Amino acid sequence: MFKIKNVYLKEAAELLFNLTLKGKQSRHRTKLVNIMSDRLKEVEEQRVKLAKEYSYVDEKGNPKEENGRFQIEDHVGFQNEVEELFNEHLVVEGEDNRIMLQTVADALLKTDEEFSGQEAQVYDYLCQQFEDAK
Repeated sequence: MFKIKNVYLKEAAELLFNLTLKGKQSRHRTKLVNIMSDRLKEVEEQRVKLAKEYSYVDEKGNPKEENGRFQIEDHVGFQNEVEELFNEHLVVEGEDNRIMLQTVADALLKTDEEFSGQEAQVYDYLCQQFEDAK
């Protein structure tokens, strides 16, 4: 079972997407990136829903917006909810995904590519998640 926090989805998907891979490794990486991207869309939809819930409303009950952003009424409540959302995990498991996860883990753990800064932190986090999944 592979787990990744929602907060890491975007950077992890980008890191995996930019790895130079061929054949089976590339196909399995793409499958995992697509799973992560789908979850990222869900997380963003949920974040927008929370923003609407915690926004000031107009006379019709619609969330107020200014410059394309919701006007948040309860910043603390909104931040707490978003933090909880970002700390939830995407879980990829099951026999159908076992080989895919194994292939991507091998590619990531054995890569010769160099990472620095934020990318290095994401790489380390991903490696840890794959190692914990074994």
